Amino acid sequence: MDLQGRTAVVTGSAIRVGRQICLGLASRGARIVINYRSSAGAAAELVEEIRRMGTDAIAIQGDVSRSEDVARIASGAEQAFGKVQVLVNNASIYPRTPLAQLTAAQWDESIAVNLKGPFLCCLEFGRRMAEGDGGAIVNISDWAVFHPYPDYLPYLTAKGGIIAMSRAFARELAPNVRVNCIAPGPIQPPDSLSEYEQHEAAAGTLVGRWGSPQDIASAVAFLIEGSDFITGVVLPVDGGRMIA
Repeated sequence: MDLQGRTAVVTGSAIRVGRQICLGLASRGARIVINYRSSAGAAAELVEEIRRMGTDAIAIQGDVSRSEDVARIASGAEQAFGKVQVLVNNASIYPRTPLAQLTAAQWDESIAVNLKGPFLCCLEFGRRMAEGDGGAIVNISDWAVFHPYPDYLPYLTAKGGIIAMSRAFARELAPNVRVNCIAPGPIQPPDSLSEYEQHEAAAGTLVGRWGSPQDIASAVAFLIEGSDFITGVVLPVDGGRMIA
């Protein structure tokens, strides 16, 4: 799929990795729908930055764990730009949840944002794509679902579900909608990660360093533009950490 003139929705995309994904797709000529939950100022700034690049963008507030918000995001995107051809499920939370203090509320929140949200978006946008001219969906998981580390049980469970969900949706939405998944390694450290933990994460890769949001943006673009014969795959972007 050529991204020039296409419409792409990126969830949770006002800041961090999502922001870079938006910029990467916009640089290839896509019109961007920036979804955010609370980062209104950053979303507005990103809209202006993309417009200065010569393509168009809008920002739509919404909580992807709520089906009514997802439907509103989809309708708003179509009203602005017509049919949506690309969905990137990037919205995510990453709270540390030690087992000794883990609560049902923490579990519910992580599953809602990290798994239910992508499911609702795949369902809503996938159906619309399948009824139209097709499209491409990219979901974001995590390399650590294959090698879990402690203190993030709800997060890792949800991200593991993303992989199974991506494969299932690839079958359900075939042949006109392709669904793939990226499993990032150490890309951009959260504020909660200590300097020691950051060093350990880098040392655990084969390349000996952290990646960057641009690495994920490039992988997203590849899964959309690189080949229309790729669907149902899980692409590690982890500097070799999965096999190190």
